[in-house]
Amino acid sequence: MTARQAVTIGAMLVLLVLALWGARVGWERRRRRTLAAVPTIPAVPDELGALLAGPFDAVYVSTTLAGDWLERVVANDLGVRSPAQVSVHDTGVLVRRTGAHDVFVPRAALRGVARAPGIAGKVVGRDGLVVVSWLPPGAADDRGLDTGLLPRHVADREALVAAVAALEPQTPAAPGGNQEMP
Repeated sequence: MTARQAVTIGAMLVLLVLALWGARVGWERRRRRTLAAVPTIPAVPDELGALLAGPFDAVYVSTTLAGDWLERVVANDLGVRSPAQVSVHDTGVLVRRTGAHDVFVPRAALRGVARAPGIAGKVVGRDGLVVVSWLPPGAADDRGLDTGLLPRHVADREALVAAVAALEPQTPAAPGGNQEMP
C-alpha cells in the first residue's frame, strides 16, 4: 500500500466516523425534543379484555406528531421500525414489536384511525398504511401522535381500520392520519 492510498483510506474512515457520530447526535436531539410529546408509553395491561380483531402481521413503521407525517417521534423507543403483530382488544390497540418495546394505545387515548399513503420512514401510496391517531396520557403536546402500521396482507388493512374505529369514542375527531403529503 502506498502512502497516498493509506491517507485516502484514513480520510475515508475519519469521514465515516464523523457521519456516524453526526447521525447519533441528531437522533439524540430528536429524542429529547419529542420526549414532551410522549413522556411515557402506556403499559400493556395484564388483562386486555376480549380480542376484537387480529392479531394481524404488520410492520410498525413509525410514530409522528399528529398532522405532520415527517416529524418522527423517537422518544421511548417509538422511532424503531420493527416487525409487529397488531391486535385490537376491548381495552385498546396492542402492537407487539420484535426487537423493540410493545406499544399499547388505550381505548380512552384513541382519537381516530385512517388509511394514508405514507408516514416518516415509509411511503407506499394508495392509502396502504393504517394510521392510528392517539393522545398519550401525560403528554405536554395536545396534538397527539400518529402511529403508522403496514399490514402484511392487503385484506387486513380494512379489517384493522374497522376494528380500531369501533373502539373510538362517539364524539367525532379528525384523525391526524389524514394529513396531505407533498
